[in-house]
Order: sequence, then C-alpha cells, then structure tokens
Amino acid sequence: MAKLKLKTHKGAAKRFKFTAGGKIIRGHAFARHILTSKPSKRKRKLDKTTTVSAADAPHVRAMLPYGN
Repeated sequence: MAKLKLKTHKGAAKRFKFTAGGKIIRGHAFARHILTSKPSKRKRKLDKTTTVSAADAPHVRAMLPYGN
C-alpha cells in the first residue's frame, strides 16, 4: 500500500520559515500601509522577524508537513 503524500499549504509556505533549531519565524502585521501615523521606532520593530507563539506552532506545522 502506497504512503499518502501530504500537501503543503502554499499560502503558509510563503509566510513562514523554519530555523535550524526547528522554530518557526514569521513577519509582523501592520507594516504595509498607513505608515505616516506610526513612529519610526515602531516601523523599525515591525520590519524584523519574530517567532510564532507556542500556541500557534502546531497549526503552522500541520500546514507545512515537510518543513521540519
């Protein structure tokens, strides 16, 4: 009996990456438009990546079965 291949969620694949240690990294929201009313410090911080919360990680891993 053949093993069933799982499909990668292509939208999730474009938004999340895995670190070498297996953590999931993501970009920040609220950094695309209406930037004139936001302080420079906030915009700078929104430009950096951060890790996905522990509560959300299982959902992301389910969408990316071959990520890690």
